[in-house]
This record gives sequence, structure tokens and C-alpha cells, in this order.
Amino acid sequence: MPSVAVPQPINSIAPTGAGRILRDMAIVAASFLVLSLFIPLHWLTDFAIFSILVLSFDLLYGYMGHLSFGHMLYYGVGAYAASLTCIHLAPNPLLAMLVGVVSGLLVAALVGLVVVQVEGAAFALVNLAINQIGFWLAQSGLQDYTHGEDGLPSAVEALGFLDFYNLPVAFGFMLLCLVLVFGLLRMLTSSPYGLVVRSIKENEDRVKFLGYNTFAYKWLTFVIASTLASFAGALYALVKGFVAPADLNPLENTRIIFSVLIGGAGNLYGAVVGAVSFELLSNYLATSIARWEMVLGFMLLALVFWFRRGITGYSSDLVAKLRHGRRVGG
Repeated sequence: MPSVAVPQPINSIAPTGAGRILRDMAIVAASFLVLSLFIPLHWLTDFAIFSILVLSFDLLYGYMGHLSFGHMLYYGVGAYAASLTCIHLAPNPLLAMLVGVVSGLLVAALVGLVVVQVEGAAFALVNLAINQIGFWLAQSGLQDYTHGEDGLPSAVEALGFLDFYNLPVAFGFMLLCLVLVFGLLRMLTSSPYGLVVRSIKENEDRVKFLGYNTFAYKWLTFVIASTLASFAGALYALVKGFVAPADLNPLENTRIIFSVLIGGAGNLYGAVVGAVSFELLSNYLATSIARWEMVLGFMLLALVFWFRRGITGYSSDLVAKLRHGRRVGG
């Protein structure tokens, strides 16, 4: 039987140093600022939003080991809820974000009670089915509210300096949101909660034997991941001012999954690196190659078969080998 890290009682473990978390947050922020010297700001704004979405999925898949084909549902719920708030309540960006996040949380809390009772292929397919239902509702079932395939346009007013129609301000705000989400997940995954979640991925039966309520931990992780996805969706709606059923199309889940595989699952840096790399590949290939999807597909197949640990995994191995070589040489 494979070994499992034994979680200790929460009160017996000291919290992770805030300095390391702040350092990691600063690295992410600095990396995007450096990229802004070479990449258009409107691209980087989209990259930051997509990175939040991929980070949320990595918590579910990379850390807890549950592959979902329905993560885009919560992204769409957040986007539609934020847009409807701007249209029917008030064009206040903070209110729209709040409603988007709370809507995603409520949907995830209800759906999670069902889906976390299964695992493996069943978990992936049940989530896919629920995502398909949400896609149908946005496209046809609730078209009186969503406008169906025509999409739902919305507008948001500036709130002080926070003007989403000002590109540098929009980019700065999205980067701030990304850094805060990264810091939150860094804190969670380094905490006793994160240790239990990783242990569930390795051997759930042993975690149960130790007295932990694994259902509660899985449900909570599912809700946190889905809520963060809805947060990304709300940000997308505010920046773009338009939401369509395509934004929660189940096929879009492949973008998230491939991004995690590119960067390296179970690594927050990997999620951000994978998100940015995937978006860069998609954008540059689309402008230079007519059948760019096929080229991207072959590249991703090569990644899955020969580079399974992703960019960050192989980078870590390379650094470890170089350090070992220096020690041997010294």
C-alpha cells in the first residue's frame, strides 16, 4: 500500500511563513510586469483572468486528484451573474463581482453534494453532464434572460479610479486579483488543510482510517475551486462587457486541462506558467498558421507522452541536477 503523509491536528502545526507567500506573490506580479514589455496589455489582461481559472482547476485536479470536465460551468455562472447584475441592479463593478462569486459558490455548494460522492471517470463525466445542462440553459432554456446565442451585452461604470475601459487600469486590477488568488491558494495548499487534500489524492482510505471526514474536505475543495472559477468569470464579464453561451461550452474545459498539463499539475507556479504558455501558443499560432488547432494538438500530445511533469516539473529536475553536479564537482 502506498505511503501517505499523516496529517496532524490543525492546532499543532505552525502556519506557513507569510514571507514566503509574499515572495511568491511578488514573483508572479513581477513576471507579468516584465511580460508587459513584450506582450500587448489586452492579451495579458486575458492571460491574468485565464490564470485564475487554471489555478482554481489545479486545486481540484492537481492537488486533490479529481479530474473534472465541467469546470467551465462555474466560470459561466460567474460571468452571467455579473452581467445580469450590471443590467438589472446596478453597473457597479464590485457589486457585480460579489454577485458573480456568490452565485458560483451557491451552485457549487449544491452540485458538490452530489458530485463528490463519486470519483474517477464517474466524477469527470457527471461534471461534464451538469456543465452540458448549464450550457443548454444559457443557450436555450433561459434565453429570455441570457439572450441565447446572441449573447448578453452589459456595461459597467467606473468606480473611482477603477475604470475597466482604461486598459492599464484593467490590466493592473486583473493582475492584482491574480496575485491575491495565488497567495490565497499558496496559503491553503501549505496549510494543514492542504496536507489533508494531498493525502486524499494519495490514499483516501487511509485518511478515513485516521479519522478525517474526507467527504467534507472534498466538498470544501470543490466549492473553493468552483467559486474561484466563478470569480474569473465575473472578471471576464466586466472586462469584455459581453457574455455568450460559448463561454461555458463544455469543450472549453480542454483549454484548462491542457494548461495544467503544460505547466505541471499540483504546482501553483505550473498553473500560471501553463495558462500563459497555452494562451501565447493559441494567439501566435492563430495569427500565423491556418490550421493552428492541429499543430497545437500535436504539440500537446507530445507534451502528454514525453513531458508529463510539465514545464515546472522538468525545470525543477534540471535545477536539482545542476545543484547536484556542483556539489559533486566541489
